[in-house]
Amino acid sequence: MSRSAGGTVATRRRARLLRTMDIGIVGAGAAAVCLLDALSQADSPVGRVTVFDPVARPWRGRPYATDVPAARVNAVPREMSIRHGDPDHFARWLRQSGHLVAPDPWTGTPFVARAVYGDYLADSAAAAIARLRERGWQVALERTVVTAAVLADERVVLRTAKGRHHAADYTVLCVGVGRPHDSYALRGRPGFVADPYPLARSLPAIHPEAHVAVLGSGLTAVDTVLGLTAQGHQGPISLVSRHGVLPAVRQRPVDVELRHFTPERLRAWARRGDPVPLARLVDLMRRELADGGHDEPRLAEEIFDLGRQGPVDRLRRQLTEVDDPDLGLRVLQRAVPETGPDVWPLLSAADRTHILTHHYRALMSLCCPMPPSTAVTLLALADAGQLRVRSGLHGVRQRAGGGFTLATAHEDLSCDTLVNAVSPPAHRIPVQARALVASLVAAGAAAAHPHGGLAVERATSRLTVEGRPSTRLHALGDLAAGSLFFTFGIPSLVDRGADITQAMITHAELADRASPRVLALR
Repeated sequence: MSRSAGGTVATRRRARLLRTMDIGIVGAGAAAVCLLDALSQADSPVGRVTVFDPVARPWRGRPYATDVPAARVNAVPREMSIRHGDPDHFARWLRQSGHLVAPDPWTGTPFVARAVYGDYLADSAAAAIARLRERGWQVALERTVVTAAVLADERVVLRTAKGRHHAADYTVLCVGVGRPHDSYALRGRPGFVADPYPLARSLPAIHPEAHVAVLGSGLTAVDTVLGLTAQGHQGPISLVSRHGVLPAVRQRPVDVELRHFTPERLRAWARRGDPVPLARLVDLMRRELADGGHDEPRLAEEIFDLGRQGPVDRLRRQLTEVDDPDLGLRVLQRAVPETGPDVWPLLSAADRTHILTHHYRALMSLCCPMPPSTAVTLLALADAGQLRVRSGLHGVRQRAGGGFTLATAHEDLSCDTLVNAVSPPAHRIPVQARALVASLVAAGAAAAHPHGGLAVERATSRLTVEGRPSTRLHALGDLAAGSLFFTFGIPSLVDRGADITQAMITHAELADRASPRVLALR
C-alpha cells in the first residue's frame, strides 16, 4: 500500500472515531445478546450502549435461566448460534467450555440443557461487551424497568422506574415474550402454578402423588412434564388445552438446499413491495417439493389434517419417521423461519387471517419440534397410563375442597395441582413492557399491529405508524410477531439483529454526512 493510500485510510478511520452513536436496549435476554454480538462485529462508529433490565441474572431470558437438566432446548447447536453468519459459534463454545453433551441417540445430535444455553448467552454477552469496550464504546447495564419513552429533538428519551431519564439516538425494544397468560384468573390460588419457569423452583413443592394438570400442550408444557418426571413424580399428569396439539418430533438433521422458496427470491419480491397471493406461495412450495422429489401429499396432510390422529398416535407415528428419507418436512422447517419475516408483510390481510385461523398451530408444531428422546419419554408415560393429553378445554374452576376442575368437550377432569404453561397472550406485549409500549402509542411513535405486538418495517424492524417508519425505534423479537410472523427463534433474532445494527449504522452515517458534527460521548 502506498503512503498516500495508507494516509487516506487512516484519515477515514480517525473520521469514523469522531462520530458517536448512543443506543438504548430495553431488555437483557437472548434478543439483546444477538444485537450486542452483531454490533460488536460491525464496522461502526464508536459510542455508548445502555441496556435496561431489572433481572438479577441478565442475558439468559426467562426460558434459559438456571434450571433442571431435564429442560432442554429443542434445536440442534447449528440453529442456536447467536453469531450472524457463523452457525458453528455455539458448537465451538460447547467444546471450548468443556460441556460434553451426549448426542440424542435417535438423531446423533446434542440437545443441550436450557441452563447450559443460558451460560452460552451470558458468555457471549460478556465477550461482545468486551469487544465493544476495546473499540472505545461505553457499555452499561441499568437494572431498572423503562416505563415510558418519547421522541424529542431527534432522540428517544427513556424514563425509568427510578425516575431517571436517558436520551438515546436509537432504541431497540428487546422485551421478550412475557409469561403465560392467566386465562382463568387463578393467580394466587392454592395449588396453582402461574409460571413453571424455572422448573427447579416451581415443581419441587408439588406432592409426588398429586394429579397434575398442565394448561397447554406446547414446548413449555412438555418441559413441565420432563421436569416432573425427572424429580420422580408418581401421580397422573394431564396436558389439557383447547386443541391438544403437541410439538412435532424433530427428524434427523439433513442439509436441505432450497431452490425456489429461497430467502433471496422472496426478499426480492419484498423489496418490490408487490402483494403476493397465498396461492402463489403454495405453488412455489410445490415446485420446491417437486424438484427435490419430495412427497407433497404427505406434507400437505401434516399441515391441513392436523386433527386426523390423536396426539399420542401422532407422536408415535412421527417418532417412526425420524429417519424418513423424504425431506419435505425438513424443507418446510427451513423455509418458514428463513422466509417468514419477508413473506408475511406481502400477504393480504385475508390471507394472513386465514393462516392464523386455520394453519398456525400446525406450522408452529411442525417448525418448533421436540427432540426424539423427549417424544420417547412422553410415549413411555402415556403407555404406562401416567400421561394423558386432552383437547377441548373451555373452562377451569377451583373446587371448594381444594384442587381444580377442568371442563373439556369430552369430560370434566379433576386435578390437585394446576400448572399454567399456555402461550403468552395474542398481543405479545409482556406485562413489564406495557407502560412503555402504551407511552409510545400515545405519543404517536408506535402503532399496535392487528395480529399482535407493534407494527414494524420488514427490512429494518423499525417501528411504523401508518406505514411511516421511525429511524430511531426498533423492535426485536416477539414484539414484532404480528408484522413479521416468525420472530422468536434464535435464527430469526440473529438475522433481525444484524438488520437492525446495519440500519442504525447506515442512518447514523447518512445523518453525519448531511449534517457533519463532532460529538463527545454523552
